[in-house]
Amino acid sequence: MPFSCRWILSVLNKSISKTVLSLNSYEFSDATTSVYSWWQYQFCDIFIEAIKPYFVGDNTAFSSERKFAQDTLWTCLEIGLRLLHPFMPFVTEELWQRLPGVKSHTKKESIMICEYPSPVEVSSGFLRSWTNERAEYEMDLVESTVRSLRSLRAELLAKQKNERLPAFAFCQNEDVAKIMRSCELEILTLATVSSFKVLLSGVDDAPAGCAVENVNENLKVYLKVQGALNAEAEREKIRTKMDEILKYFLILFMNDKA
Repeated sequence: MPFSCRWILSVLNKSISKTVLSLNSYEFSDATTSVYSWWQYQFCDIFIEAIKPYFVGDNTAFSSERKFAQDTLWTCLEIGLRLLHPFMPFVTEELWQRLPGVKSHTKKESIMICEYPSPVEVSSGFLRSWTNERAEYEMDLVESTVRSLRSLRAELLAKQKNERLPAFAFCQNEDVAKIMRSCELEILTLATVSSFKVLLSGVDDAPAGCAVENVNENLKVYLKVQGALNAEAEREKIRTKMDEILKYFLILFMNDKA
């Protein structure tokens, strides 16, 4: 199963748990926030975008991934609509009725008489728990990488934001480099870059002529700039960011003393 499919099922499982727990505690605001966050920020913003390359053309190299992505997409839509149904009954009923049928699933007459979703936590037999902490950790790193690359592109290409540029990940250790390599397709797709190369500190040199952004202490991303790069402007940006970090830690230190 592709990485993005394992991830979306894991976060869906957590959203189900949070929503059910909130409903049982009569915390309706928390329940709606949980459902909304999954639909908007995880399913629509990330998953649907991440699986698009599997459906472009008829690339036989993606035949297995395409089948997994189709099945996962249907599963997420069907469960997601049932999860949302108490909050948006009429819209979810209409959309649920339009879902295509599948051989492995017997469809009831109405979403109203379907069971409300419950988390998949069985870890034996044919059914395994959907919760996957490793996939969630890796996607968090992918999201941070994508945000940094998008931020760089927005700064450098004010008038040409849709232009695709070469990007690099400069990793401080092999574990991070391995994640970057395995998630190359997701980063290429979500960050909208022309290429993505993974470099390892101590083995490769940092790329020259690039704008740089720190993702975390173990990862930096570089974006290749067409034309001359204003080195002084880049240094000033780094100095400003350092000042902001120092001020933040100074405030934390003063609060601890108080």
